[in-house]
Amino acid sequence: MPRFFNLLEAEELLPEIERLLRSLIHTKQEYEEVDAELTSISQRIALIGGMVPPRERVLELRSRKDAAARTLKSTVEKIQEAGCQLKDVETGLIDFPTLYKGKEVYLCWKLGESGIGFWHHVEDGFRGRRPIDSEFLANHRGGE
Repeated sequence: MPRFFNLLEAEELLPEIERLLRSLIHTKQEYEEVDAELTSISQRIALIGGMVPPRERVLELRSRKDAAARTLKSTVEKIQEAGCQLKDVETGLIDFPTLYKGKEVYLCWKLGESGIGFWHHVEDGFRGRRPIDSEFLANHRGGE
């Protein structure tokens, strides 16, 4: 069963979620850079037709790639364990499930925003974001 947040609970969690998200973005960049270098080495070997691979460098890169993959998995799990839903790593988009008039909706936050100022229906996604107003605040709740 998902965790439901009220706005205050979600806002209190933002500093930790932001830290995890920034770590996730950094680690993803590291993973992609290492992967690109490994791919480049493989392509050079194939083009030259059997050159001796730079064994130590390949081993180092594979080790860094594996470590980055483990960190990515662990960080995503921490975000999920907090009850949040990671929607997009590149834009830093996070949803916090909440209840609005008895129906599940999401409080929506994007990296760089100073706080949670939007919500949307589950089926609408980011494009359906609506500003949080007094009517929403009066009719939403967490999962007491």
